[in-house]
Amino acid sequence: MNFRSSSSNDLNYIPQVRVEKIPKLDQEFESIEEAHTFYNDYAREAGFSIRMSSFKKNRSHEIIRREYVCHKQGVRESVELNIERNRKRGITREGCKAKMAVLRSSSKESFKVSIFHEAHNHVLTTPRKVHLLRSHRVMSAAKKSLSQQLSAANVPIWQQIGILDLEAGGIENIGCIEKDFYNARRDEMKMYAGHDGQMLYEYFQSEKEKNPEFYFQIEMDTERKITHCFWADMECRKSYHAFGDVVVFDTTYNTNRYGMIFAPLVGVNHHGQTTLFASAFLSDETTESFSWLLQQLLLSMPIGPPKMIITDQDPAMTKAIAELFPNTVHRYCMWHILMKFSEKLDAVKMRDHYTQFQQCIWRSETPEEFETEWAELLEQSGLSSNEWLRNLYEIRFKWIPAYVDNTFSADGRNLQNALHHLLWEVV
Repeated sequence: MNFRSSSSNDLNYIPQVRVEKIPKLDQEFESIEEAHTFYNDYAREAGFSIRMSSFKKNRSHEIIRREYVCHKQGVRESVELNIERNRKRGITREGCKAKMAVLRSSSKESFKVSIFHEAHNHVLTTPRKVHLLRSHRVMSAAKKSLSQQLSAANVPIWQQIGILDLEAGGIENIGCIEKDFYNARRDEMKMYAGHDGQMLYEYFQSEKEKNPEFYFQIEMDTERKITHCFWADMECRKSYHAFGDVVVFDTTYNTNRYGMIFAPLVGVNHHGQTTLFASAFLSDETTESFSWLLQQLLLSMPIGPPKMIITDQDPAMTKAIAELFPNTVHRYCMWHILMKFSEKLDAVKMRDHYTQFQQCIWRSETPEEFETEWAELLEQSGLSSNEWLRNLYEIRFKWIPAYVDNTFSADGRNLQNALHHLLWEVV
């Protein structure tokens, strides 16, 4: 390989680049884009980034001259910094004079190199880091599309970088950096801003045209922002018809982008597997919002309300269920309650007695047995004065299995066991 020799002094660095890659005076290019690509390829091998500087147009507004400079060209204006508020940043402009200018030929549409300054006044970037420079980072349409698909599958960007690193044979071969992925996502969100609600409606409408059994309802406020959204496809409605005796309704999921609450309604099928009945987005957790959702559930499921519904201890939700489903057994989610034991008990009490509480909750077969064992456990653990445990006891008929198992027949015991498993796996 034919290389040019390199030489340097305090303020003069000549890139070590293959001769055929170096621009030459009067070198001709068919278009200005070809000139840009050639100089950028030269810069990548040399170890610097380029940017477009000045240009000149003729009376027809066509570019007849373009100048490309090193990314460290120019000197940044000195600004008085507030030391307490501004972090220190590296020097990005060092007055570098390296550049290339092209001028359109008067006889034809091609461009010729009119100026080429090769020397830089700063150290050049090493080959291992040159891919980080701005003009050498390009996020192709294929990479953007792949990133969108991976993001839709909840793959975080740092893992996406790992996948592309493996695929490209090295992070320097990806062609862009992590920041470019975040910028692409930002641009995508900007593009959809103000249109995503309409896109969701059009998607639901297209699904309904494909299958009339697809049910959805969207409510908007005075500013035409979505406040409530409910949907259930044909498979969800079939599942509810077959397995909708018990519904788990969880609103502990929040969407990061829109600040709305995601509320899936799920249950278990005859194999003990999780099955989805419907989904909803809510803008708040008020009784009115929960009542709207439950009304949509009734409208979409003609067989009526479930025999049992399991939720967290939200007062607004409890009120809505009592008003719309007066004959439905409302049970509080065991998973949420048990998770709070570590918050409400000190570390020593938790270590010494949590297993006993679990046994009391799960193994008591009758209300009388539970009440006796609960009282003995509180006395033994010294937690009789714990207000949170007292409140749990007051609402025991809403969450202790011994009080709600009679909702099902003998065959329903298997459903209860599957439901207990569901609370730990899905909620």
